[in-house]
Amino acid sequence: MRKEFIGALVETAARDERIVLLTGDLGYMVLEPFAERFPDRFFNVGVAEQNMLGLATGLAEAGRVPFVYSIATFASMRAYEFLRNGAVLHALPVRVVGVGGGLDYGHNGVTHYALEDIAIMRAQPELTSFVPADADQAVAAVAATSAVPGPVYLRLEKDGPRVPGLNGRFEPGRAEVIGEGSDVVLVATGSCAHEAVEAADQLAGDGIAACVAVVSSFNPSPVDDLARLVQRTQLAVTIEAHYAAGGLRSLVAEVIAATGAGCRLVGHAVETMPRAFTGSRALMFEHHGLTAERLVQSVVGALAFQEE
Repeated sequence: MRKEFIGALVETAARDERIVLLTGDLGYMVLEPFAERFPDRFFNVGVAEQNMLGLATGLAEAGRVPFVYSIATFASMRAYEFLRNGAVLHALPVRVVGVGGGLDYGHNGVTHYALEDIAIMRAQPELTSFVPADADQAVAAVAATSAVPGPVYLRLEKDGPRVPGLNGRFEPGRAEVIGEGSDVVLVATGSCAHEAVEAADQLAGDGIAACVAVVSSFNPSPVDDLARLVQRTQLAVTIEAHYAAGGLRSLVAEVIAATGAGCRLVGHAVETMPRAFTGSRALMFEHHGLTAERLVQSVVGALAFQEE
C-alpha cells in the first residue's frame, strides 16, 4: 500500500505544484520516487514530528499542500496538539500520512501499534480521515484529498491483499458494499475488510447471507449508508484493527442508537492494551480475534442466540 500511495502522490504532484512531502526520517525504499522527481519539494525534517507539523502548517498557510509522512502512532499522537491548533483550527490543507495503522508493526510492540488514531482524529469534526482497505483504495484516497479544502488524516497499512469485490471503489462519506445478504452485515475498516469478505464467503456455505460494508472515511462518515444497512438486518458485526472505543464500532453504535434500529451489534476490536505480546500481524490478528474464522463464530453464535 505504501508504494501505491507514493506512486499516486507523484502523479498528483506532477499536476499540482503546490504539493510538498515532509518525512520524519522515515520511508526509506518508499519515498525515493518523490524525492528524486521533486527534490525541491521533499524535506526530511528528522525525528521531530511536532516540528514537522508546525512546518507543514506554515507551508499550508503560504499556499502549499503538504503531505507529512510518519509511522501512524507518531503521526497521529506525538504532534496531535500541533495538528489541532494549526491545520484544524485554521482549516489548512495539511495531509497527515500515518503508516502502519493498527497492528502492522507487530514485532515492534505497543509503542508502534496505532490503535487509537481513528478515535482521536474522528474527535475533530473538521478533520477528514481516510482509511483505505487496500492498495487500490489508497490510490483513490490520494486523489480524493484534492477535493478536501481542510486537513486530512490518511491511515495507510504497510501491506495487505486486495479486497475481493471492492475494485478500488472509494467515495468519501460512503460505505462500499460487497454482496447483498441481509441476514447479517459485516462492517469493516482497513485491511480487516479482507477478513470480512472471507467470512461472508464462509457464511454463505452455511446458508447465512451476509453483506460487507467497507468504511473508508470518517468526517464525512457513511451515516446514511450504515443507517440503511442496520435497518434491514437484525445483526451487525464490526471488525477493526483499533481499540473498541471511538472507532468503527462506536460509529455503528451511534447510527443504531440514532435511527432506533432493532439491530444487535457485535464488535471485534482490540479490547486491551497489547502488553508483553508481539508477533507478526497475522499472529496479532489471531490473538485479538480479528480473523474471518472468529467473525464466522460470532455470527453463528449471535444468530443462534436470537433464535432462542
